[in-house]
Amino acid sequence: MQTTVQFHLDMLKLSLKPSWTCPRCLQQQPRVRAAFSTATKTPPARLIKRASRAAYPGHFLVSASYSQTSSTKDDDVLRKVFDSPSFWKTYGQASGRTGLFQNVYLQKAEGFKAFASDALAKAKRLVRKIQLISDLDGYKGVVRDLDRLSDLLCRVIDLCDFVQTIHPDAQVRRAATPAYAAMFEYMNVLNTTSDLYHQLKKAMDTPEVVDSWSEEEKITAQILMRDFSRSAIDLPPGQREEFVRLSNQVNRVGYEFVSKVAPAKAYLELPARKVPELNPTPAKLFQRRRNHVLSTSGPETTMALRSVRDEEVRKQIYVASRAAHGRQIRRLEELLELRAELAKLSGFRTYADMALEDKMAKTPETVSKFLQALLHQNRARVQAEDSLLGQLKREEQVMHLEALSPLAAWDRDYYRARWTSRVHKETGQPDSLSAFFSLGTVMQGLSRLFTHLYGVRFVSRAPKHGEVWHDDVRCLDVMDEREGRIGVMYCDLCARADKSPNAAHYTLRCARRISGEEMHESEQVSAETSALELNELNNAIDISRSDPITAVTDGMAWTRNPQGELHQLPTIALICNFTRSMDGADDNADAGAHPPPPTLLTFREVQTLFHEMGHGMHSVLGRTEFQNVSGTRCATDLSELPSVLMEHFVRAPEVLALFARHWHTDVALPYPYIHTQMAIDQRFEGSDIQTQISLAILDQVYHGRPPRSAADAPAFSSTAAYHAVMEQYALAPEPAGTSWHGLFGHLSGYGATYYAYLFDRALAGRIWKELFQRKDGDGDSEGKGDGAISREAGARFREEVLRWGGSRDGWRCVAGVLNDPGLAEGGPAAMARVGEWGVHG
Repeated sequence: MQTTVQFHLDMLKLSLKPSWTCPRCLQQQPRVRAAFSTATKTPPARLIKRASRAAYPGHFLVSASYSQTSSTKDDDVLRKVFDSPSFWKTYGQASGRTGLFQNVYLQKAEGFKAFASDALAKAKRLVRKIQLISDLDGYKGVVRDLDRLSDLLCRVIDLCDFVQTIHPDAQVRRAATPAYAAMFEYMNVLNTTSDLYHQLKKAMDTPEVVDSWSEEEKITAQILMRDFSRSAIDLPPGQREEFVRLSNQVNRVGYEFVSKVAPAKAYLELPARKVPELNPTPAKLFQRRRNHVLSTSGPETTMALRSVRDEEVRKQIYVASRAAHGRQIRRLEELLELRAELAKLSGFRTYADMALEDKMAKTPETVSKFLQALLHQNRARVQAEDSLLGQLKREEQVMHLEALSPLAAWDRDYYRARWTSRVHKETGQPDSLSAFFSLGTVMQGLSRLFTHLYGVRFVSRAPKHGEVWHDDVRCLDVMDEREGRIGVMYCDLCARADKSPNAAHYTLRCARRISGEEMHESEQVSAETSALELNELNNAIDISRSDPITAVTDGMAWTRNPQGELHQLPTIALICNFTRSMDGADDNADAGAHPPPPTLLTFREVQTLFHEMGHGMHSVLGRTEFQNVSGTRCATDLSELPSVLMEHFVRAPEVLALFARHWHTDVALPYPYIHTQMAIDQRFEGSDIQTQISLAILDQVYHGRPPRSAADAPAFSSTAAYHAVMEQYALAPEPAGTSWHGLFGHLSGYGATYYAYLFDRALAGRIWKELFQRKDGDGDSEGKGDGAISREAGARFREEVLRWGGSRDGWRCVAGVLNDPGLAEGGPAAMARVGEWGVHG
């Protein structure tokens, strides 16, 4: 999380959040799991609806044809680099030395200073060029110049942000910090002058200039102009200074709010006799006299709410885990008030109006249409799930001769866990499917899937010395069957000490086209800057500036298209936190010995990896001419669509057949196991959706009010608003003493846009059903043929959604992929239609 982010820097389309980390990603936590035997047992129909036999002939998955892969050797190597430490030792480092991410400046920590200095010199020269534009040709190129200016700043900020967050070496992290700060300081300077805004406005007001632009150029110009306007660039000086002051405060308070998310009480002391279920857990380590000391956050709390039978104790744990400190509530209310004041200064009635202006939803009213339609669609599922949990509670109370009481908020996790345990026992469903999902085979499966869908595959590459930040990191080139290399992906997927536990996708550098003029200018500026820095650092860094391509790319990935045009390739990092085996699989184990397992993933972790890879492929396949609209730089309420759609693929039998095999026996995964697991995972999906709807409504309530200074502003209490929303929309009213809104960290990063994840889930479900699912003659929708791995369907999704990044209106993307022109213009009716589709799977 950045500590110096400036809200008003949107005009340069910076990635101000550290990564694409969605609500689902943050739910994943490292788990301890064990392999299991491969015995099969079909789940009884009385608890789980039996899957169609057509979906898994013979009950086992049959490997699909893999003729599309151009190199069997690459496919085999891809698995081994993730699964075999002995193979990695011989394969894992190429000859030669380079900098981090092949950036020529970053061969040593000191290089961050030179990297930032070079980018600043180029940026300042470019700003002067834009300021001096006076002829028609100059105005025709102003959008490209502004986009290039954005790229010069983003290439330092995005990379340094990643290094500060992920790099294990404290010296390197410290070196990245001043480089990061220097770029923000310069952007503060840019935000005090209106020259860039006026030059863009002149260009947009000149028909001959606009007529010369491509459609992507026009959209990029509109985005830049909107961001300029929202950054108060056209306000009088006094109001502009107030805008900057409020923006700084918003970021300061937002950072404090997120960094202080924790229950008011860190621990609860519980009588041991009331929590016998906790004896086998780590809580026993904290046993003092006759009491247990239980943490109010993290896995211990989750385990306690799922296992403690005493209802009063469960309630006590529930309340303590959802009670924020009063100071945290005051921080939240200060953040909401500052945002409201900022919106008012910018000419908006509320912050929600301001935040939604450039989203697919456009207005708070259309968000409400979507959420209300989704509420109505989800109601029957919630009622059925509540009925089941209520029945389980009554049965247990009767068994223990206890007075009957209704289902309460603190009961849900407990009775859901009881139901799941019963299903596992009655179906013989194992608790873990990990033995069929080694990390290497899952990565292999993803590559095979993308080959089928898009003609794209992963090719492992041994990193050069200095290219990666840890030996765990694997380098993948993303290869297109027609275009060659189209992206670079760094995968850091296994847990280690002091590493963030959250799965995330980082864009280190966006795609864009590089002009010949830019190459010449960069070569000239870099030569001057390099000489200065080399002298200052006493030749501590060996920087080769012998060619113009290195000067313009810093040595990072690039390619030429068939027309000979130079393109900056997208470079991304995927971060996960999977628990590895002790030693990993060893291809050199003694004959007859049982080899140790490779890193094995739970099915939920496989879903997480597919989800993050959806973000990654969006970045790689969304290769635009302008970095402002590249890849995931699209509307917030479209950005999760590719990643959520990937979660549907991981459950499809055709996709699982590509890779899901036992790591040791090579037996294919019995599909009934997956079908049963899906039924278990989705049994209470309606309740989970209801919770998300309630939080999305709360987000809109908080950001849909004018500032207190407004004449129509009512009295406001965030706690009162929270309890009112939960009472009306949540599964059960929140008990007195809870203030979970003070622990709702997404209110900072996703203010007024928390609905977007539900929205994209609804879109993804519809696209999956209409594009990737095939029904047989009997109407079976379990999947048939190659629907889920269809090149025709994949090409359509790529052409209508992925390739555009943010350079096409999101509604037109959705209308195109669904072949539904009625959605193309969006609006309240379209939002309501999406809500009526519901969220499934």
